[in-house]
Amino acid sequence: MVGINRLKIKILFCCYFLSMGCQLKAQPEVMYSQYMFNMININPAYAGNRVADNIMALYRRQWLNIKGAPITYSLSWDRGLEGKGAQDINSGLYGDTSPAGYGMQLYKDQLGIETSQGVRFFYCYHIQFYHSTLTLGLSGGVMNYRAAYSEVSTREPDRVFQEDVSAVVPTAGIGALYVNRQWYVGLSVPSLLHTKIMNNNMQITTGSDSHYFLTGGYLFDVSENLKLKPSLMLKAVKGEPLRYDVNLNGWIQNTVGIGFSYRHKDALVAMVQFRVTPQITIGYAYDYLTSNLKAYTTGSHELTLNFEFNVPRSSHIISPRYY
Repeated sequence: MVGINRLKIKILFCCYFLSMGCQLKAQPEVMYSQYMFNMININPAYAGNRVADNIMALYRRQWLNIKGAPITYSLSWDRGLEGKGAQDINSGLYGDTSPAGYGMQLYKDQLGIETSQGVRFFYCYHIQFYHSTLTLGLSGGVMNYRAAYSEVSTREPDRVFQEDVSAVVPTAGIGALYVNRQWYVGLSVPSLLHTKIMNNNMQITTGSDSHYFLTGGYLFDVSENLKLKPSLMLKAVKGEPLRYDVNLNGWIQNTVGIGFSYRHKDALVAMVQFRVTPQITIGYAYDYLTSNLKAYTTGSHELTLNFEFNVPRSSHIISPRYY
């Protein structure tokens, strides 16, 4: 019991990043396991990469059995503008591509006594090359940040935990994505702003230091019924060592997708995607922790539901969402 109590104390202080000088930092960047199927969560330039209405719902419950562990909800929609002879970047049919893309996302993230919920809007500009597309993307929105500090029990009165915090703050992000039929590479900073809130003479900074994401992947057509896509994500943030994800996903008959990931010093991930209809795909991921937390949790679960509709005849979208 002593060990568990000490762990809870460490988690509490890690979550709120309590530091010298009476400054508090809010939640770090949200973690996802199935980001490679809808990278709008980490790269604004991904919005509108297909000429169709794309809706994705996500539910993530992290670190089961640990009280106050992160819970994330997300609902996103995006679409590429239909130009003359527009094609989508996943179909491999490159004539005139969509000139631009746009979208929006509603999200809610809970971590201990902190809750962040808001809306983001996306706009992307597509630059077409002979067999590839470069997309430049921007995101902007507002977030309602809340921290129920009064719910924290302390051994002695502490002014840090006497008054709750609630504020609406702006958000912004940028990204770039270069794609052709076989491979892609992207660079993004999904959270640029670190808005400061003053509360009871305390300074609270919403958002952690900017995270820089470098992603890339290659699609191998092994056979008519099997496609493999290895991918890599590098994540850099000030004051921390470089982190990375190594992923391998395979699609069988364009219907069932099976994948595995290794998240550096954190977890092994198994995932499956099932294409129920040409328009509907369901996904699930399970994280088995390899960090010190593995002794206190049975892992993390993530569910996704993807729905694609209003596909123009000229797009010829016949493939699942490989990326």
